[in-house]
Amino acid sequence: MTVASAEKVDREYTYSQDDFERVRATVFKIAGIRLQDSKVTMVYSRLSRRLRALGLSSFRDYLGLVERDKPEQQEFVNALTTNLTSFFREPHHFEALASYLRSHPDTKAIWCAASSTGEEPYSIAMTVAEITGTFSSGIKIYASDIDSKVLATAKAGVYKAEQIAKLPKERQKQFFYKGKGSKLGKVRVVDELRKMVQFRQINLTDSDYGFKNTMDVIFCRNVMIYFDKPTQNKVLARLVSHLNDDGMYIAGHSEHFSSASNIIRPVGKTIYKPVR
Repeated sequence: MTVASAEKVDREYTYSQDDFERVRATVFKIAGIRLQDSKVTMVYSRLSRRLRALGLSSFRDYLGLVERDKPEQQEFVNALTTNLTSFFREPHHFEALASYLRSHPDTKAIWCAASSTGEEPYSIAMTVAEITGTFSSGIKIYASDIDSKVLATAKAGVYKAEQIAKLPKERQKQFFYKGKGSKLGKVRVVDELRKMVQFRQINLTDSDYGFKNTMDVIFCRNVMIYFDKPTQNKVLARLVSHLNDDGMYIAGHSEHFSSASNIIRPVGKTIYKPVR
């Protein structure tokens, strides 16, 4: 769909090709995200909510605000970031993590580099607790995201009960409180599991992630698809520089790194080891 045809569907705000191109340039500059031509309608839909909330009348005015206002830059990125996740999504990755933990009892740190609303890092924490038999194994679990709003959701650890319906009953019982009364239909991650995860806001295109220690395992799933190839390789190299020599890098199902054979090598289904 072109911008012109999108205007016919919803004319609340004027939305030109120049506006779309400016959005693309701005989100690439801030977050390294490369928006495809097909995202034209999505951009209008999500950013028009910000115009409405701020009482602005044009995309030109809004983008001018984004360029000069740091807090609104965060809202802008939040609006354009897709956060689709679930507990134990792509279960073979958590099976691989369990196997790694068994063969590496000295594991010290795991980083979930795109934590979204928290389902992924809590799935990592559940796996660690199950394999080590304790909530206090000493393994540090870091979880980061560029989106401040999803991080707030992740820290709270509150979800709809239906989101854990497919988990084994034993996991539901051990790792979640069931809501009652006004909280009926909701669940909350148990305090012991929440304390295992340290959340922080990180933009993966930044030059310094702020970690002093190295990681044994890095989950970075379904993020690289938003970057162009040069940005992918730059971010990948920076991530892998934080990985131990015998560490494990776990990517999303649609991410492939044939052009980065000097950085990582495949050892399983979207599972990699660093090249040193």
